[in-house]
Amino acid sequence: MLAPLLNAAARSARMRGLITSVPLTRGVVDRFVAGEDLGAAILAIQELNGDGLKVTLDHLGEDTTDRSQADATRDAYLELFKALAAEGLTVGADASLKLSALGQALPGDGERIALDNARRVAAAADGLGMTITLDMEDHTTVDSTLGILRELRADFPATGVAIQAMLRRTEGDLADLTGPGSRVRLVKGAYAEPESVAYQAKKDVDRAYVRALKTLMEGEGHPMVGSHDPRIIEIALDLAHRNGRKPGSYEFQMLYGIRAAEQRRLAETGEEMRVYVPYGSDWYGYFMRRLAERPANLAFFLRSFISR
Repeated sequence: MLAPLLNAAARSARMRGLITSVPLTRGVVDRFVAGEDLGAAILAIQELNGDGLKVTLDHLGEDTTDRSQADATRDAYLELFKALAAEGLTVGADASLKLSALGQALPGDGERIALDNARRVAAAADGLGMTITLDMEDHTTVDSTLGILRELRADFPATGVAIQAMLRRTEGDLADLTGPGSRVRLVKGAYAEPESVAYQAKKDVDRAYVRALKTLMEGEGHPMVGSHDPRIIEIALDLAHRNGRKPGSYEFQMLYGIRAAEQRRLAETGEEMRVYVPYGSDWYGYFMRRLAERPANLAFFLRSFISR
């Protein structure tokens, strides 16, 4: 019942102002966000790598309203890559890009701006042996995102993309995304979507996820299983075994701060485990969607105030 309200709050400027003005305890922020600056992000990456975990890095920001914001996000990724290179942290690393933060929704030539910025980021990543993955946002952006993906893959074929199982169109989209080398992060979806375009009941979303996962595991690409659900993880391992896949031909991905012990356990068993690491000061939208996804996250947030 609360999830739709929290997802709506993630888009509300009024709620953004209210929540971000509250002096949140560091425990709450640190639960989901690696830090508000680059230095904190580097420390988190070093710790994760030390536990045998790979990373994908998200410089937080979305709903960009002007060109300067879009270019600033691009430059933040370029600065991130330089810092990773200086610390020897680029091998096997990935960066997650929100095209909205790179200018996708700007009036007029927003898609071209986002593509140009994403291409700059992809080129810098490629030069360091890194990859990038395009995050998927709400359903209105899917066609644009997949179009930009095709453009990027012409020069950077390892470019990945996130696909949301909750969207009814996903099974059709996957038909073009299972070829050799295609990196696809399959997630359930964290946006409030209308019933006309997305499954609403948890059981229906779960079933759609398993159908999509089966398609990816049977394909020739590189499935990235974005889930914290123990049942989904077991199904993924079974499907990998049935299709003769070895660890490294697929991977698991989980969010920073969620099921950390399970992340380490999977890595210790030889599975490729990648952690989605967000950092930056513009954490509000990301934070609200994490609260909407799981009641336990909301309880954690509320307890931080009760315990003060």
